[in-house]
Amino acid sequence: MKAKILLVEDDKLMRVTLEDSFLGAGYYVFPVDTGGDAIDALKENTFDLVVTDVRLPDIDGFKVIEEASKSGNCQTIMMTGYGTIKDAVEAMRLGAFDYVTKPFALDEFLLIVGRALEVKLLREENTRLKKDIGKRFSAPNIVGESNAMKMVLSLVERVSRSDSNVLIMGESGTGKELIATMIHYQSSRKNMPLIKVNCAALPDGLIESELFGHEKGAFTGAVRKKPGRFEMADRGTIFLDEIGDLPAATQAKILRVIQERTFERVGGTETLGVDTRIIAATNKDLEEEVKKGVFRQDLYYRLNVIPITLPPLRQRREDIPGLLDFFLKKCKGNLAYDVQFSSDAVDALMSYSFPGNVRELQNVIERCLTLSVSGLITRDDLPPFLLAKTGEGPPASLTGVASEAEKEHIIKILKITKGNKTKTAEILGISRKTLWDKINTYGIER
Repeated sequence: MKAKILLVEDDKLMRVTLEDSFLGAGYYVFPVDTGGDAIDALKENTFDLVVTDVRLPDIDGFKVIEEASKSGNCQTIMMTGYGTIKDAVEAMRLGAFDYVTKPFALDEFLLIVGRALEVKLLREENTRLKKDIGKRFSAPNIVGESNAMKMVLSLVERVSRSDSNVLIMGESGTGKELIATMIHYQSSRKNMPLIKVNCAALPDGLIESELFGHEKGAFTGAVRKKPGRFEMADRGTIFLDEIGDLPAATQAKILRVIQERTFERVGGTETLGVDTRIIAATNKDLEEEVKKGVFRQDLYYRLNVIPITLPPLRQRREDIPGLLDFFLKKCKGNLAYDVQFSSDAVDALMSYSFPGNVRELQNVIERCLTLSVSGLITRDDLPPFLLAKTGEGPPASLTGVASEAEKEHIIKILKITKGNKTKTAEILGISRKTLWDKINTYGIER
């Protein structure tokens, strides 16, 4: 859309000349010759830019700029044939984008006009993005009317106002990452980076490089300097998911970052400062891990400044209907027709324990929607394993039995290896990525 410019100039020749130039550049122009007419125009119309002379027959251009500043994101440029430093300072104090002394070259003046309008567009885009971010990460995205979730959301609201480290605990699939995201975008750091790290998914030999960065030549394959996740999160927030899986040496380095706010890249000697808030998450009992000597006690206390424990879905079953509605609306745009769950299907879902929590519920819903041939999903359309576990359906199919057996076997090996994913994958004869896919599919606690 064409930008609208209010031109305030009492000199007819100058006014006509500027009007022709603005029109030639593709702008809409509303020319007036007095300050009073300019203020009336501002009250009745919306302009993108006001270009005004200082000296006008009735009131000065400063009054026009002052009025323009009340009308939202409107840029202003002041012109004068009697330029003084005092006037320039006053114009800038009132919010003028620029102060131009006559005579001036029209092509240069048009460049100033173009820059002023670009700044206006950038401000509007920034405002829009902030609103979008606020909507995306506001509390309504956390579905939960149960008392347990209301207590969590109340705590999140209070925690967001502080800058303390947070430890989020809960079973796999309870929404720990979503809570961490909420805290960041409701905090004073919301305009700075939020860097998310899944500690369990980092390759064993590259954990420190990923977290702290490395210098060129630090190890084979380090062909260039690389900043780490802590460096990227400077002045923002770093979310360390599955922090209980970090090796002892890395735990010590993170403790130093918390205590001294400094670190060195791998292979480097320069000490770098960092200001970042740490939000950590785990599905492990870190107190028990401390007793076993697997997790550092001092790091645990440094992270556990504000603990948040997320309840499993089986302890807030009353939230299942709301979650159903939420996920149905989320998928609605991809469906050719409206889909609903029947009352008996909802009852069956509420009777199931959901060991994979909300993530497993979402997977069940997506599966039902994908296989649905009508607008109503009944109990018979639910996965056999779910009905078998609620005691409401026929025995599971051979495929379902095989899946359950595979899941139980993976859990057994994970217990033997004390949660070591690399060793578990080796014993099972599969890749680490395949193991992670199966852990997520079956909703196994990590």
